[in-house]
Amino acid sequence: MSSETGYRDIDRKARVRQPPVKYAKRPVEERVLDFEEVILGFDEETARAEALRCLQCPDPQPCMSSCPAGNDVAEALWLISQGDFIGAAKVFAATSPLPEVCGRVCPNLCQEGCVLGKYCGAISIGKLEAFVADVARRAGALAIEVPEEKTGRRVAVVGSGPAGITVAEDLVKKGHEITVYEAWPVPGGVLIYGIPSFKLNKNVVLHKIHDLEAAGVKFITNTRIGEAITVDDLLKEYDAVFLGTGAGVEASMNIPGEDLKGIYKSTDYLIRANVPPEMLPPEKREKPVIGRRVAVIGGGDTAVDCARTSVRLGAEEVTIVYRRTEAEMPGNKVERAICLEEGVNIEYLQAPVEFIGDESGHVKAMKVIKMKLGEPDASGRRRPIPIEGSEFIQEVDTVILAIGYWPDPFIGEKTENLATHKWGLIVADEELGTTTREGVFAAGDNVHGPDLVITAIASAHRAADSIHAYLNGKPVRLPEPPPPRRKR
Repeated sequence: MSSETGYRDIDRKARVRQPPVKYAKRPVEERVLDFEEVILGFDEETARAEALRCLQCPDPQPCMSSCPAGNDVAEALWLISQGDFIGAAKVFAATSPLPEVCGRVCPNLCQEGCVLGKYCGAISIGKLEAFVADVARRAGALAIEVPEEKTGRRVAVVGSGPAGITVAEDLVKKGHEITVYEAWPVPGGVLIYGIPSFKLNKNVVLHKIHDLEAAGVKFITNTRIGEAITVDDLLKEYDAVFLGTGAGVEASMNIPGEDLKGIYKSTDYLIRANVPPEMLPPEKREKPVIGRRVAVIGGGDTAVDCARTSVRLGAEEVTIVYRRTEAEMPGNKVERAICLEEGVNIEYLQAPVEFIGDESGHVKAMKVIKMKLGEPDASGRRRPIPIEGSEFIQEVDTVILAIGYWPDPFIGEKTENLATHKWGLIVADEELGTTTREGVFAAGDNVHGPDLVITAIASAHRAADSIHAYLNGKPVRLPEPPPPRRKR
């Protein structure tokens, strides 16, 4: 704990018995009619009351240990309990450049570590983080402080999602000149183009982009690195390059009928439905057209986002079809509960094996097979096994595929001596962010695959430290390239 008070003298036995303080949500009948944020969160009184439940555990504090970025949660909660909301926001911001985002979309790994979860219920750390970040934002207390004297070193950051934002902020604070390249029309990456507005208002992200611009970070949008401008071109102009391109290529099921009309990939669906037209390229400004019965294939956060979006677009029946059980389901349990509140149904141990079209080539049904669980697979979850002879036909008007993501292999293919593996993941040292190409660094989903915002932030912090060392002439270790893949 960073506070001088250390192990604070409080009545822990009494606090263990205190139930969680409820935060506010918009009524279901109101929120399903628009794309505004669902969680209203805490006010000053309820925030203090919830923070007062914190036991101020001695080191090592399980909440802090559970956070990939090492947020000093107990110190922040203490400050909230004392009414110092701006001070608490600065504690969160010291280790995460996106407290207002993480507080809204993180599944709260810190909260899972809270020992109160064994008693009356864990503290709502994420909602408290969002509350104090919003207070600090309104007070103008989250401005990025940069040194007057600049280093003269220039860094290109490719991608403006969580990893790119983190590296840009860390390095501009060191006095380096930062230029961020983004393929979409507006900076923000997955925070703008992947997460629906009912979870994360676009203005929350844009405020952060404005902070970075005020600190001197330059953004160049509508520019996909690897096309007109390559990584080699950037290395001629900049002293180092950071790749934070995420994982935005969607997986396919490779089953009959997948190309029928009325079947959407999840990212395209969410972008068209959630992002204002002025933030989209012209070819994506048309809203998705859906029918009365919508099936979402998958079980993670993206599937839940697509289902909730479908409710808002007017679908009468929305069903998530997942091949395992709830026990194996990835993603945020709180968001899943909200999804169920909004009328979405979840069918477990089922998977489509064929999509069936009508005479016009539009999906009208899908053949579904039932599953049972076998032994755990490489992910640690029990492997779904089809039950022979269990197929049945389910009528649907629209299908959204939300079955996983991979990084875009484009940069790896267009950059000499930049090693990739596993269908496009960049080979990088997870602790240093170094790649097999000197002067090129990478972190986030394009290195370790799709993961959490806070995980990308944590790895990007480490990469920024390595870039700073490299710019100061210190040697950095390069990773070993993977062995060549055997030809079949």
